[in-house]
Amino acid sequence: MMTSSTAARLKCALALIIFMLIPILPVTGTIGLFILIFRPIWFKRLVDDVYAGKDDG
Repeated sequence: MMTSSTAARLKCALALIIFMLIPILPVTGTIGLFILIFRPIWFKRLVDDVYAGKDDG
């Protein structure tokens, strides 16, 4: 069974691959600008999920 951090990483990778297949806008810059301006709560949850399996030390 996958951990929550592994599942979050796979979802991120799949989303980025899908966005790369549709070359309408530069993906990284657009998403980064959106996150910087609006600071959505889903981004904090995503970061928490990605680093859930990490040790503090």
